[in-house]
Amino acid sequence: MHEVKAVVVKEKNAPATVETILVPDPGPGEALVDVVTCGVCQTDLHYKVGGVSDDFPFLLGHEASGVVSAVGEGVTEIAVGDRVILNWRAVCGQCRACRKGQPWYCFATHNATQKMTLQDGTELSPALGIGAFAEKTLVAAGQCTRIEGDIAPEQYAALGLLGCGVMAGIGAVLNTGAVQRGESVAVIGCGGVGTAAIAGAVLAGATTIIAVDLDDEKLATARRFGATHTVNSREQDPVEAIREHTGGFGADVVVDAVGVAATFAQAFEARDLAGRVVLVGVPDPGTTWEIPLDQVFGRGGAIKSAWYGDTLPSRDFPMLVEQYRLGRLDLDGFVTERIGIDDVEPAFDKMAAGKVLRSVVEINDPPAS
Repeated sequence: MHEVKAVVVKEKNAPATVETILVPDPGPGEALVDVVTCGVCQTDLHYKVGGVSDDFPFLLGHEASGVVSAVGEGVTEIAVGDRVILNWRAVCGQCRACRKGQPWYCFATHNATQKMTLQDGTELSPALGIGAFAEKTLVAAGQCTRIEGDIAPEQYAALGLLGCGVMAGIGAVLNTGAVQRGESVAVIGCGGVGTAAIAGAVLAGATTIIAVDLDDEKLATARRFGATHTVNSREQDPVEAIREHTGGFGADVVVDAVGVAATFAQAFEARDLAGRVVLVGVPDPGTTWEIPLDQVFGRGGAIKSAWYGDTLPSRDFPMLVEQYRLGRLDLDGFVTERIGIDDVEPAFDKMAAGKVLRSVVEINDPPAS
């Protein structure tokens, strides 16, 4: 059993606090990971305010990089000393989605069987089955994707972001939207996930990439990541502006990275005939949209939800790590600030105010390459 520092929220809307928790040695199929970095994600805030479930207390954090320090019986795909990115899509290989050859939809993803606890024995619910705002965390071995090749110490922060938000945005374009070379893409909402969708559109070879937001600073950042056009929706009708930049037709793919009724309606209306709408922004529970069925039929195309960007970590993480190494994907640009484990609560405020793409918590020193 290991006593480590970790960030916990004990009840709904309570502040996140640093506590001493107990982490067991790995059992069969499990891995113990020394966490190097972990990004502060919107999903952690959803857990904090009770937007995911009521299974308090939560051990927060999930966008993480680290080093495997121990493995349990039967684990062969990773070994002690491996540098890894943690993921929450550890596919089971046996559910109906996996059997259909769609493991990125796996409906029974693996998590660690044993529980991490507070010192008094209270069981913790780890965010997305990971719980990585901690010096050590216990996960299913399949939640570890090995990073091949050398890593500079400062690169762990960027690579860990593939664990959730950045991967969700890139995957929404590459996987869910299936953007092809030469197509046009519009992204509504340029926070961390939306900006990642813009980076994904560049990787896919889109030639017209339109960023839509209310904030000029976010739009400037979107330009830096590859947007060819920007639209401030306080000043312009975004639907008309997207059509203007696409020859009057609308975009081939429109990504809603906000997830409210108004932006989803804009995404639906701003696509070309037979175009695709991708919803990657997470709606609040109970959000509704009144949909005219004649327009659904008349516009054709597709309306899709991006679950984690339809990501298969074993396939997508290594590819994106290589794109990063080749200088085609600016993961470093997503790291707005590096903070300590005691600074998570203020980081939530910065995120809510739209002041950062990502605050990254540096927890353990990275190993030498």
